[in-house]
Amino acid sequence: MSNRTAVEERQTRETQIKVILDLDGTGIFSGSLNIGFFEHMLDLLARHAFLDLSVEGHGDLAVDAHHTVEDTGILIGRAIRKALGDAAGMVRYGDAWVPMEEALAHVVLDICNRPYLAYSVPGGSVKIGDYDTELSEEFFRALCVNAGITAHIRLLAGSNTHHIQEAVFKAFGLALGRALARDPRIKGVHSTKGVL
Repeated sequence: MSNRTAVEERQTRETQIKVILDLDGTGIFSGSLNIGFFEHMLDLLARHAFLDLSVEGHGDLAVDAHHTVEDTGILIGRAIRKALGDAAGMVRYGDAWVPMEEALAHVVLDICNRPYLAYSVPGGSVKIGDYDTELSEEFFRALCVNAGITAHIRLLAGSNTHHIQEAVFKAFGLALGRALARDPRIKGVHSTKGVL
Protein backbone atom coordinates (compact mmCIF):
# COMPACT_ATOMS: atom_id res chain seq x y z
CA MET A 1 0.00 0.00 0.00
CA SER A 2 1.27 3.45 -0.92
CA ASN A 3 2.11 6.10 1.64
CA ARG A 4 -0.81 8.58 1.65
CA THR A 5 0.88 11.75 2.86
CA ALA A 6 1.16 15.30 1.57
CA VAL A 7 2.58 18.71 2.37
CA GLU A 8 0.93 21.93 1.18
CA GLU A 9 1.90 25.55 1.75
CA ARG A 10 0.26 28.87 0.99
CA GLN A 11 2.01 32.23 1.15
CA THR A 12 -0.06 35.34 0.48
CA ARG A 13 -0.10 38.92 1.76
CA GLU A 14 -2.82 37.76 4.16
CA THR A 15 -1.63 34.34 5.33
CA GLN A 16 1.43 32.11 5.58
CA ILE A 17 0.35 28.55 6.38
CA LYS A 18 1.84 25.05 6.03
CA VAL A 19 -0.12 21.79 6.32
CA ILE A 20 1.39 18.31 6.73
CA LEU A 21 -1.10 15.45 6.40
CA ASP A 22 -1.06 11.66 6.79
CA LEU A 23 -4.34 10.02 5.80
CA ASP A 24 -3.40 6.80 7.60
CA GLY A 25 -2.43 8.32 10.92
CA THR A 26 -3.66 7.84 14.46
CA GLY A 27 -5.57 11.11 14.93
CA ILE A 28 -2.83 13.45 16.12
CA PHE A 29 -3.16 17.20 15.58
CA SER A 30 -0.34 19.64 16.15
CA GLY A 31 0.39 23.22 15.27
CA SER A 32 -0.82 26.72 15.89
CA LEU A 33 -2.75 29.40 14.02
CA ASN A 34 -3.40 31.61 17.07
CA ILE A 35 -7.15 30.90 16.87
CA GLY A 36 -7.71 28.70 19.88
CA PHE A 37 -11.24 27.46 19.20
CA PHE A 38 -10.49 26.70 15.54
CA GLU A 39 -7.41 24.71 16.57
CA HIS A 40 -9.66 22.76 18.96
CA MET A 41 -12.02 21.99 16.06
CA LEU A 42 -9.11 20.85 13.83
CA ASP A 43 -7.96 18.59 16.66
CA LEU A 44 -11.44 17.03 16.84
CA LEU A 45 -11.60 16.58 13.06
CA ALA A 46 -8.16 14.92 12.92
CA ARG A 47 -8.84 12.67 15.91
CA HIS A 48 -12.17 11.40 14.58
CA ALA A 49 -10.86 10.90 11.02
CA PHE A 50 -7.64 9.22 12.26
CA LEU A 51 -5.61 11.78 10.33
CA ASP A 52 -2.24 13.01 11.50
CA LEU A 53 -2.50 16.73 10.80
CA SER A 54 -0.02 19.52 11.41
CA VAL A 55 -1.04 23.11 10.69
CA GLU A 56 1.45 25.90 11.31
CA GLY A 57 1.22 29.52 10.35
CA HIS A 58 -0.42 32.84 10.84
CA GLY A 59 -2.71 35.27 9.13
CA ASP A 60 -4.03 38.80 9.31
CA LEU A 61 -5.90 38.30 12.58
CA ALA A 62 -5.86 42.05 13.16
CA VAL A 63 -8.49 42.14 10.41
CA ASP A 64 -10.29 38.94 11.43
CA ALA A 65 -9.85 35.16 11.18
CA HIS A 66 -11.58 34.75 7.80
CA HIS A 67 -8.50 34.49 5.58
CA THR A 68 -6.68 32.18 7.99
CA VAL A 69 -9.61 29.79 8.38
CA GLU A 70 -10.44 29.71 4.66
CA ASP A 71 -6.82 29.22 3.60
CA THR A 72 -6.45 26.39 6.11
CA GLY A 73 -9.45 24.71 4.47
CA ILE A 74 -7.88 25.22 1.03
CA LEU A 75 -4.61 23.63 2.15
CA ILE A 76 -6.18 20.67 3.96
CA GLY A 77 -8.34 20.03 0.89
CA ARG A 78 -5.34 20.17 -1.45
CA ALA A 79 -3.38 17.90 0.87
CA ILE A 80 -6.19 15.32 0.94
CA ARG A 81 -6.39 15.34 -2.86
CA LYS A 82 -2.61 14.99 -3.25
CA ALA A 83 -2.28 12.30 -0.58
CA LEU A 84 -5.03 10.20 -2.17
CA GLY A 85 -3.07 9.76 -5.39
CA ASP A 86 -5.19 7.58 -7.68
CA ALA A 87 -7.60 6.79 -4.79
CA ALA A 88 -7.33 3.06 -5.50
CA GLY A 89 -9.06 0.92 -2.89
CA MET A 90 -10.69 3.89 -1.14
CA VAL A 91 -14.22 3.34 0.21
CA ARG A 92 -15.21 6.80 -1.08
CA TYR A 93 -18.45 7.34 0.89
CA GLY A 94 -18.75 8.31 4.54
CA ASP A 95 -21.69 8.88 6.86
CA ALA A 96 -21.74 9.90 10.53
CA TRP A 97 -24.18 11.00 13.21
CA VAL A 98 -22.70 12.70 16.27
CA PRO A 99 -24.57 13.84 19.38
CA MET A 100 -23.00 16.42 21.69
CA GLU A 101 -25.41 16.70 24.60
CA GLU A 102 -28.44 18.53 23.12
CA ALA A 103 -26.81 18.98 19.70
CA LEU A 104 -27.04 16.41 16.90
CA ALA A 105 -25.09 16.69 13.63
CA HIS A 106 -25.22 14.50 10.53
CA VAL A 107 -22.60 14.47 7.76
CA VAL A 108 -22.67 12.45 4.55
CA LEU A 109 -19.86 12.79 2.03
CA ASP A 110 -18.51 11.39 -1.21
CA ILE A 111 -14.87 11.82 -2.26
CA CYS A 112 -15.77 11.87 -5.93
CA ASN A 113 -13.91 14.74 -7.61
CA ARG A 114 -17.21 16.66 -7.86
CA PRO A 115 -16.98 19.35 -5.18
CA TYR A 116 -20.19 20.53 -3.54
CA LEU A 117 -21.18 21.64 -0.06
CA ALA A 118 -24.69 21.72 1.37
CA TYR A 119 -24.32 23.33 4.80
CA SER A 120 -27.48 23.41 6.90
CA VAL A 121 -26.27 24.59 10.28
CA PRO A 122 -28.37 27.56 11.45
CA GLY A 123 -27.12 30.02 13.99
CA GLY A 124 -25.53 32.89 12.11
CA SER A 125 -22.39 34.50 13.43
CA VAL A 126 -21.64 33.78 17.07
CA LYS A 127 -18.23 34.35 18.62
CA ILE A 128 -16.55 31.59 20.60
CA GLY A 129 -13.34 33.14 21.86
CA ASP A 130 -11.82 34.81 18.78
CA TYR A 131 -13.65 32.50 16.38
CA ASP A 132 -16.70 33.53 14.35
CA THR A 133 -18.80 30.40 13.94
CA GLU A 134 -19.96 31.49 10.47
CA LEU A 135 -16.38 30.77 9.34
CA SER A 136 -17.01 27.03 9.75
CA GLU A 137 -19.02 27.04 6.53
CA GLU A 138 -16.16 28.84 4.74
CA PHE A 139 -13.70 26.27 6.07
CA PHE A 140 -15.73 23.27 4.94
CA ARG A 141 -16.45 24.83 1.53
CA ALA A 142 -12.75 25.52 0.92
CA LEU A 143 -11.82 21.99 2.04
CA CYS A 144 -14.49 20.30 -0.10
CA VAL A 145 -13.78 22.34 -3.24
CA ASN A 146 -10.05 21.68 -3.07
CA ALA A 147 -10.34 17.99 -2.11
CA GLY A 148 -13.10 17.22 -4.63
CA ILE A 149 -15.65 16.23 -1.99
CA THR A 150 -19.43 16.40 -2.09
CA ALA A 151 -20.61 16.94 1.50
CA HIS A 152 -23.96 17.44 3.19
CA ILE A 153 -23.62 18.83 6.71
CA ARG A 154 -26.83 19.12 8.74
CA LEU A 155 -27.72 20.11 12.25
CA LEU A 156 -30.76 18.21 13.51
CA ALA A 157 -30.85 19.69 17.02
CA GLY A 158 -28.87 22.04 19.19
CA SER A 159 -28.95 25.25 21.21
CA ASN A 160 -25.45 25.58 22.66
CA THR A 161 -23.12 27.00 19.99
CA HIS A 162 -20.03 25.24 21.34
CA HIS A 163 -21.81 21.88 21.34
CA ILE A 164 -23.12 22.50 17.82
CA GLN A 165 -19.67 23.27 16.42
CA GLU A 166 -18.12 20.26 18.16
CA ALA A 167 -20.82 17.92 16.85
CA VAL A 168 -20.34 19.22 13.29
CA PHE A 169 -16.53 18.90 13.26
CA LYS A 170 -16.62 15.47 14.91
CA ALA A 171 -19.25 14.22 12.45
CA PHE A 172 -17.27 15.54 9.50
CA GLY A 173 -14.13 13.86 10.83
CA LEU A 174 -15.87 10.52 11.35
CA ALA A 175 -17.48 10.60 7.89
CA LEU A 176 -14.18 11.62 6.28
CA GLY A 177 -12.26 8.85 8.01
CA ARG A 178 -14.79 6.26 6.87
CA ALA A 179 -14.65 7.54 3.28
CA LEU A 180 -10.84 7.58 3.21
CA ALA A 181 -10.58 4.01 4.54
CA ARG A 182 -9.31 1.30 2.22
CA ASP A 183 -11.20 -1.88 1.47
CA PRO A 184 -9.19 -4.76 -0.05
CA ARG A 185 -12.25 -5.82 -2.05
CA ILE A 186 -12.10 -2.59 -4.08
CA LYS A 187 -9.90 -2.97 -7.14
CA GLY A 188 -8.93 0.38 -8.61
CA VAL A 189 -11.37 3.18 -7.80
CA HIS A 190 -14.84 2.60 -6.39
CA SER A 191 -16.76 3.77 -9.47
CA THR A 192 -18.47 2.16 -12.45
CA LYS A 193 -16.76 4.83 -14.57
CA GLY A 194 -13.33 3.52 -13.64
CA VAL A 195 -12.23 7.04 -12.59
CA LEU A 196 -13.34 9.57 -10.01
